[in-house]
Amino acid sequence: MNRMHVITLAVGVAATALLATAGEAHAQRRKSTLEDQPAVRNRMLLVAKRFEVTPAFESTINADFRHFVGGGLKLEFHASDMLSFGAVGMFSTAIDTGLVGKIMPTLETTVDDQTREPSQTEFEQHLNKMPLHGAAYASLTPWYGKLAAFGKAFVNFDFYFQAGVSFASLQSKCDASICDDSHPGLVDMSDPDNPILPDDNPNNDDPLNNGARVGLYLAGGIHVFLNEFVALDLTVRDYAFSDNPSGADFNADLFVSDADNRFLHHLFMGAGVSIMLPTKVKRTP
Repeated sequence: MNRMHVITLAVGVAATALLATAGEAHAQRRKSTLEDQPAVRNRMLLVAKRFEVTPAFESTINADFRHFVGGGLKLEFHASDMLSFGAVGMFSTAIDTGLVGKIMPTLETTVDDQTREPSQTEFEQHLNKMPLHGAAYASLTPWYGKLAAFGKAFVNFDFYFQAGVSFASLQSKCDASICDDSHPGLVDMSDPDNPILPDDNPNNDDPLNNGARVGLYLAGGIHVFLNEFVALDLTVRDYAFSDNPSGADFNADLFVSDADNRFLHHLFMGAGVSIMLPTKVKRTP
């Protein structure tokens, strides 16, 4: 019995010591100076509660017939570190791509209504331009950090993603001497006694690829901060909307109509200099 009492007493003491040790460890963890503390102290809030003004340059990177190159302005309010709302608007000029330079020499210089192949003038006048485009969007900035060059030069950066609504103003002009089919694909009943059948020549139809467009907008980019209120802004933007850049008979039904439009992605590469207002940056505790 004395031996059993000793064993029981030893087990009790060990259990008590184990519970006391666990409780002390838990108390120590609870009293850790790092618990409930921010991941980064004295961090610069480079975008939160600031208004961003960005003069920017932009150019297409996937155009078939005409590159659109120009500049404009991006305005954005950063409601927090991660969420912001903004708008971008760009004016641009059109520059023929290398594809147009290859096609033009293969076309006839004179108009021939007896062939499906357009003349140089018909082909050129059916192409459209995009003098104005832009978007309104919400932006999410999930990542930020700091870059170091040679262990001496340090710059802050963040990555952002945007989604919203795009808009564009398209422009084309086909002379009346070229686009003279008033009823493409339809019987001309202006004179019921002498109806005119469709001419099955899409090259003299109106290209129908001008006017206002509304669609989707997606973008992704990076801010590289040169100081506390100036940043280099690099962006890839996708303005997606209905368009027929060639103004031609895309669906091969022998006349040009709205059915020849497709939902296209107009990709642009942009670069700008962002100015954050107010210029004085705030810091976390």
